[in-house]
Amino acid sequence: MKLRKGARRPRVKHVDDQMTFTEHLGELRDRLIKTILAVGAGAIVVFLFYDPILTFLGGPYEDFCRNSPQQCSLGGDFIITGPLDGFGIRLKVAGWGGLALALPVVLWQLWRFITPGLHPKEKKYAVPFIFSAVALFFLGAAIAYWTLPKALDFLISFSGSSVTSAFTPNSYISFIVVMMAAFGISFLFPVLLVFLELAGVVTPKTLSSFRRYAWVIIVIFAAVITPSGDPYSMLALAVPMVLFYEISILIGRLIVRSRAKAEARAAASSTTA
Repeated sequence: MKLRKGARRPRVKHVDDQMTFTEHLGELRDRLIKTILAVGAGAIVVFLFYDPILTFLGGPYEDFCRNSPQQCSLGGDFIITGPLDGFGIRLKVAGWGGLALALPVVLWQLWRFITPGLHPKEKKYAVPFIFSAVALFFLGAAIAYWTLPKALDFLISFSGSSVTSAFTPNSYISFIVVMMAAFGISFLFPVLLVFLELAGVVTPKTLSSFRRYAWVIIVIFAAVITPSGDPYSMLALAVPMVLFYEISILIGRLIVRSRAKAEARAAASSTTA
Protein backbone atom coordinates (compact mmCIF):
# COMPACT_ATOMS: atom_id res chain seq x y z
CA MET A 1 0.00 0.00 0.00
CA LYS A 2 1.39 3.38 -0.98
CA LEU A 3 1.86 6.04 1.67
CA ARG A 4 0.09 9.35 1.27
CA LYS A 5 2.28 12.25 0.23
CA GLY A 6 3.76 13.86 3.32
CA ALA A 7 2.89 10.90 5.56
CA ARG A 8 5.60 9.58 7.81
CA ARG A 9 7.05 6.22 6.93
CA PRO A 10 6.61 3.54 9.62
CA ARG A 11 9.58 3.06 11.91
CA VAL A 12 10.57 -0.04 13.84
CA LYS A 13 9.58 0.60 17.44
CA HIS A 14 10.39 -2.79 18.88
CA VAL A 15 12.80 -5.59 18.08
CA ASP A 16 9.90 -7.87 17.18
CA ASP A 17 8.41 -5.41 14.67
CA GLN A 18 9.06 -6.02 11.00
CA MET A 19 9.41 -3.75 7.98
CA THR A 20 8.28 -4.60 4.49
CA PHE A 21 10.71 -4.75 1.58
CA THR A 22 9.40 -1.43 0.27
CA GLU A 23 9.89 0.17 3.68
CA HIS A 24 13.46 -1.16 3.79
CA LEU A 25 14.15 0.42 0.40
CA GLY A 26 12.67 3.70 1.60
CA GLU A 27 14.81 3.54 4.72
CA LEU A 28 17.93 2.83 2.64
CA ARG A 29 17.13 5.72 0.30
CA ASP A 30 16.78 8.16 3.18
CA ARG A 31 20.03 7.00 4.77
CA LEU A 32 21.90 7.26 1.47
CA ILE A 33 20.56 10.76 0.79
CA LYS A 34 21.66 11.97 4.23
CA THR A 35 25.06 10.34 3.77
CA ILE A 36 25.59 11.89 0.33
CA LEU A 37 24.56 15.32 1.59
CA ALA A 38 26.99 15.05 4.50
CA VAL A 39 29.85 13.96 2.24
CA GLY A 40 28.99 16.70 -0.24
CA ALA A 41 29.03 19.35 2.48
CA GLY A 42 32.39 18.08 3.73
CA ALA A 43 33.78 18.03 0.18
CA ILE A 44 32.80 21.68 -0.32
CA VAL A 45 34.66 22.65 2.86
CA VAL A 46 37.78 20.73 1.78
CA PHE A 47 37.56 22.19 -1.74
CA LEU A 48 37.59 25.72 -0.31
CA PHE A 49 40.54 24.99 2.00
CA TYR A 50 42.43 22.92 -0.57
CA ASP A 51 45.80 24.72 -0.36
CA PRO A 52 46.48 24.24 3.39
CA ILE A 53 45.17 20.67 3.22
CA LEU A 54 47.48 19.82 0.30
CA THR A 55 50.35 21.40 2.21
CA PHE A 56 49.50 19.23 5.22
CA LEU A 57 49.30 16.05 3.13
CA GLY A 58 52.61 16.90 1.46
CA GLY A 59 54.33 17.23 4.84
CA PRO A 60 55.79 13.68 4.91
CA TYR A 61 57.29 14.16 1.44
CA GLU A 62 58.82 17.47 2.51
CA ASP A 63 60.28 15.80 5.60
CA PHE A 64 61.79 13.09 3.44
CA CYS A 65 63.28 15.66 1.05
CA ARG A 66 64.65 17.65 3.97
CA ASN A 67 66.46 14.57 5.30
CA SER A 68 67.48 13.24 1.86
CA PRO A 69 67.87 16.27 -0.44
CA GLN A 70 69.96 14.31 -2.92
CA GLN A 71 66.92 12.17 -3.76
CA CYS A 72 64.48 15.07 -4.35
CA SER A 73 64.83 17.16 -7.47
CA LEU A 74 62.20 19.75 -6.48
CA GLY A 75 62.68 19.91 -2.72
CA GLY A 76 59.28 18.41 -1.91
CA ASP A 77 57.22 20.26 -4.52
CA PHE A 78 54.86 18.37 -6.84
CA ILE A 79 54.68 18.49 -10.62
CA ILE A 80 51.73 18.15 -12.98
CA THR A 81 51.99 16.73 -16.49
CA GLY A 82 48.65 17.83 -17.96
CA PRO A 83 46.43 20.94 -17.99
CA LEU A 84 43.57 19.18 -16.17
CA ASP A 85 45.71 17.51 -13.51
CA GLY A 86 45.42 20.41 -11.08
CA PHE A 87 41.63 20.45 -11.13
CA GLY A 88 41.47 16.67 -10.99
CA ILE A 89 43.64 16.40 -7.89
CA ARG A 90 41.61 19.16 -6.23
CA LEU A 91 38.44 17.13 -6.80
CA LYS A 92 40.13 13.97 -5.48
CA VAL A 93 41.29 15.68 -2.31
CA ALA A 94 37.84 17.25 -1.85
CA GLY A 95 36.12 13.88 -2.28
CA TRP A 96 38.29 11.94 0.16
CA GLY A 97 38.40 14.83 2.60
CA GLY A 98 34.62 15.19 2.48
CA LEU A 99 34.23 11.51 3.29
CA ALA A 100 36.63 11.87 6.23
CA LEU A 101 34.77 14.89 7.62
CA ALA A 102 31.41 13.17 7.19
CA LEU A 103 32.57 9.91 8.77
CA PRO A 104 30.54 10.37 12.00
CA VAL A 105 27.37 10.94 9.96
CA VAL A 106 28.16 8.00 7.67
CA LEU A 107 28.67 5.63 10.59
CA TRP A 108 25.54 6.91 12.34
CA GLN A 109 23.39 6.33 9.24
CA LEU A 110 24.92 2.87 8.79
CA TRP A 111 24.25 2.00 12.42
CA ARG A 112 20.63 3.19 12.23
CA PHE A 113 20.02 1.15 9.07
CA ILE A 114 21.52 -2.19 10.13
CA THR A 115 20.22 -2.09 13.72
CA PRO A 116 16.68 -0.70 13.58
CA GLY A 117 15.19 -3.28 15.92
CA LEU A 118 17.54 -3.32 18.87
CA HIS A 119 16.24 -3.27 22.41
CA PRO A 120 16.55 0.08 24.22
CA LYS A 121 19.35 -1.31 26.42
CA GLU A 122 21.31 -2.29 23.31
CA LYS A 123 20.73 1.02 21.53
CA LYS A 124 22.66 2.86 24.22
CA TYR A 125 25.86 1.46 22.71
CA ALA A 126 25.34 3.43 19.48
CA VAL A 127 27.06 6.65 20.56
CA PRO A 128 30.07 4.92 22.23
CA PHE A 129 30.55 2.68 19.20
CA ILE A 130 30.42 5.55 16.71
CA PHE A 131 32.65 7.78 18.83
CA SER A 132 35.22 5.03 19.35
CA ALA A 133 35.13 4.05 15.66
CA VAL A 134 35.75 7.64 14.51
CA ALA A 135 38.49 8.16 17.11
CA LEU A 136 40.26 4.89 16.22
CA PHE A 137 40.00 5.55 12.47
CA PHE A 138 41.65 8.95 12.77
CA LEU A 139 44.23 7.54 15.19
CA GLY A 140 45.17 4.94 12.60
CA ALA A 141 45.32 7.60 9.86
CA ALA A 142 47.53 9.76 12.09
CA ILE A 143 49.96 6.90 12.71
CA ALA A 144 50.10 6.21 8.96
CA TYR A 145 50.87 9.90 8.36
CA TRP A 146 53.61 9.76 11.01
CA THR A 147 55.29 6.74 9.41
CA LEU A 148 55.13 8.08 5.83
CA PRO A 149 58.58 9.75 5.75
CA LYS A 150 60.23 6.45 6.71
CA ALA A 151 58.01 4.59 4.25
CA LEU A 152 58.97 6.95 1.44
CA ASP A 153 62.63 6.64 2.31
CA PHE A 154 62.36 2.85 2.27
CA LEU A 155 60.53 2.75 -1.07
CA ILE A 156 62.56 5.38 -2.92
CA SER A 157 65.83 3.81 -1.79
CA PHE A 158 65.15 0.86 -4.12
CA SER A 159 65.52 3.17 -7.13
CA GLY A 160 69.22 3.75 -6.41
CA SER A 161 71.30 6.66 -5.19
CA SER A 162 71.57 8.23 -8.65
CA VAL A 163 67.78 8.61 -9.06
CA THR A 164 65.88 11.66 -7.80
CA SER A 165 62.14 11.78 -7.09
CA ALA A 166 59.59 14.23 -8.47
CA PHE A 167 56.05 13.10 -7.67
CA THR A 168 52.83 14.16 -9.30
CA PRO A 169 50.15 15.16 -6.77
CA ASN A 170 47.81 12.52 -8.19
CA SER A 171 50.15 9.59 -7.56
CA TYR A 172 51.25 10.91 -4.18
CA ILE A 173 47.72 11.64 -2.91
CA SER A 174 46.55 8.21 -4.09
CA PHE A 175 49.39 6.59 -2.14
CA ILE A 176 48.86 8.58 1.07
CA VAL A 177 45.06 8.11 0.97
CA VAL A 178 45.39 4.33 0.58
CA MET A 179 47.98 4.27 3.37
CA MET A 180 45.87 6.28 5.81
CA ALA A 181 42.67 4.44 4.90
CA ALA A 182 44.35 1.05 5.39
CA PHE A 183 45.54 2.04 8.86
CA GLY A 184 42.25 3.72 9.77
CA ILE A 185 40.10 0.75 8.77
CA SER A 186 42.48 -1.70 10.46
CA PHE A 187 42.20 0.27 13.69
CA LEU A 188 38.46 -0.49 13.72
CA PHE A 189 39.46 -4.05 14.62
CA PRO A 190 38.70 -3.71 18.38
CA VAL A 191 35.30 -2.16 17.66
CA LEU A 192 34.40 -5.22 15.59
CA LEU A 193 35.60 -7.60 18.30
CA VAL A 194 33.64 -5.84 21.06
CA PHE A 195 30.54 -5.80 18.85
CA LEU A 196 30.88 -9.57 18.29
CA GLU A 197 31.27 -10.05 22.06
CA LEU A 198 28.12 -8.02 22.70
CA ALA A 199 26.26 -10.05 20.10
CA GLY A 200 27.44 -13.30 21.71
CA VAL A 201 29.23 -14.50 18.58
CA VAL A 202 32.54 -14.80 20.41
CA THR A 203 33.48 -14.79 24.08
CA PRO A 204 36.50 -13.34 25.92
CA LYS A 205 37.54 -16.90 26.80
CA THR A 206 37.57 -17.83 23.11
CA LEU A 207 39.62 -14.78 22.18
CA SER A 208 42.04 -15.46 25.03
CA SER A 209 42.59 -19.08 23.99
CA PHE A 210 43.12 -17.97 20.37
CA ARG A 211 45.67 -15.30 21.39
CA ARG A 212 48.85 -16.81 19.92
CA TYR A 213 47.23 -17.55 16.58
CA ALA A 214 45.68 -14.09 16.55
CA TRP A 215 49.06 -12.42 16.99
CA VAL A 216 50.50 -14.35 14.05
CA ILE A 217 47.48 -13.51 11.89
CA ILE A 218 47.76 -9.83 12.86
CA VAL A 219 51.43 -9.70 11.81
CA ILE A 220 50.65 -11.39 8.49
CA PHE A 221 47.68 -9.07 7.98
CA ALA A 222 49.85 -6.01 8.66
CA ALA A 223 52.43 -7.22 6.15
CA VAL A 224 49.78 -7.75 3.47
CA ILE A 225 47.57 -4.71 4.08
CA THR A 226 50.36 -2.12 4.41
CA PRO A 227 50.54 -0.42 0.98
CA SER A 228 54.20 0.57 1.29
CA GLY A 229 55.37 -2.81 2.60
CA ASP A 230 58.13 -1.24 4.68
CA PRO A 231 58.97 -2.63 8.13
CA TYR A 232 58.29 0.68 9.91
CA SER A 233 54.68 0.83 8.74
CA MET A 234 54.16 -2.87 9.38
CA LEU A 235 55.28 -2.55 13.01
CA ALA A 236 53.28 0.66 13.46
CA LEU A 237 50.17 -1.24 12.38
CA ALA A 238 50.80 -4.66 13.98
CA VAL A 239 51.75 -3.50 17.49
CA PRO A 240 48.61 -1.38 18.10
CA MET A 241 46.40 -4.14 16.70
CA VAL A 242 47.90 -6.63 19.16
CA LEU A 243 47.24 -4.17 21.99
CA PHE A 244 43.69 -3.63 20.74
CA TYR A 245 43.14 -7.39 20.71
CA GLU A 246 44.11 -7.60 24.37
CA ILE A 247 41.98 -4.58 25.25
CA SER A 248 39.01 -6.20 23.51
CA ILE A 249 39.41 -9.25 25.75
CA LEU A 250 39.40 -7.04 28.86
CA ILE A 251 36.30 -5.16 27.68
CA GLY A 252 34.59 -8.47 26.94
CA ARG A 253 35.28 -9.70 30.45
CA LEU A 254 33.78 -6.52 31.87
CA ILE A 255 30.70 -7.05 29.69
CA VAL A 256 30.35 -10.65 30.91
CA ARG A 257 30.61 -9.56 34.55
CA SER A 258 28.10 -6.78 34.02
CA ARG A 259 25.62 -9.18 32.44
CA ALA A 260 26.12 -11.72 35.22
CA LYS A 261 25.41 -9.08 37.88
CA ALA A 262 22.31 -7.90 36.00
CA GLU A 263 21.02 -11.47 35.71
CA ALA A 264 21.69 -12.06 39.42
CA ARG A 265 19.77 -8.93 40.37
CA ALA A 266 16.89 -9.92 38.11
CA ALA A 267 16.82 -13.41 39.60
CA ALA A 268 16.89 -12.00 43.12
CA SER A 269 14.06 -9.57 42.42
CA SER A 270 11.92 -12.30 40.83
CA THR A 271 12.52 -14.56 43.82
CA THR A 272 11.55 -11.79 46.23
CA ALA A 273 8.39 -11.05 44.25
